[in-house]
Amino acid sequence: MSGKPVRPRTRVGKYELGKTIGEGSFAKVKFAKNVENGNHVAIKILDRNHVLRHKMMEQLKKEISAMKMINHPNVVKIYEVMASKTKIYIVLELVNGGELFDKIAKYGKLKEDEARSYFHQLINAVDYCHSRGVYHRDLKPENLLLDSNAILKVTDFGLSTYAQQEDELLRTACGTPNYVAPEVLNDRGYVGSTSDIWSCGVILFVLMAGYLPFDEPNHATLYQKIGRAQFTCPSWFSPEAKKLLKRILDPNPSNKDKNSLNS
Repeated sequence: MSGKPVRPRTRVGKYELGKTIGEGSFAKVKFAKNVENGNHVAIKILDRNHVLRHKMMEQLKKEISAMKMINHPNVVKIYEVMASKTKIYIVLELVNGGELFDKIAKYGKLKEDEARSYFHQLINAVDYCHSRGVYHRDLKPENLLLDSNAILKVTDFGLSTYAQQEDELLRTACGTPNYVAPEVLNDRGYVGSTSDIWSCGVILFVLMAGYLPFDEPNHATLYQKIGRAQFTCPSWFSPEAKKLLKRILDPNPSNKDKNSLNS
């Protein structure tokens, strides 16, 4: 009895492509195997015409440059970039424990110790990125992956910027509204490092509460609440956690710095 002929796997360079493990509006992520050493990786595949048509090439170059500057255990590694006439392939570290977002969606809020552990890993990664002049600008649980040992990995530097002078303000409002700092929304310019720290604070709140500190169906009302840092901590938060969150989620960015996280 003859079985069906096995379709040869698609090869890209030294990588054999497998199943799709993620899909966004602009890219597809596939599981792949390095045939030279047997290691597994993830390959982000972008349609070249789509990138050009939506004038994303500059942003993509920024994302790749930012990731190449970072080598940290809590940030997804980039291995190489390849291109064909029709596609762009970004070869990345394979992180197979899913999104932190899925964990909260499935199990609800985390115990404070577990939330603290993830928060420390996140702050270590963000602090390292900032020391290299890289600002993520879209930190949220969907962009935090977990490996099989529950080690957190920051991913998706698609909105990142880098080589910002300390005194140079950013002007592009970007990120996901619920996680965005007030100074990003008010259009007066902002510093990438403090806006990333605000997003880390929102993530910490979500990890411990199981819901967002600022959540309104109407964007104008949402922005008002964020602008005033109008939120209430649930009763089960420890006094230390409440104090830390009040310091990070301060609507005045000049009050926020790395030192507020170290105590």
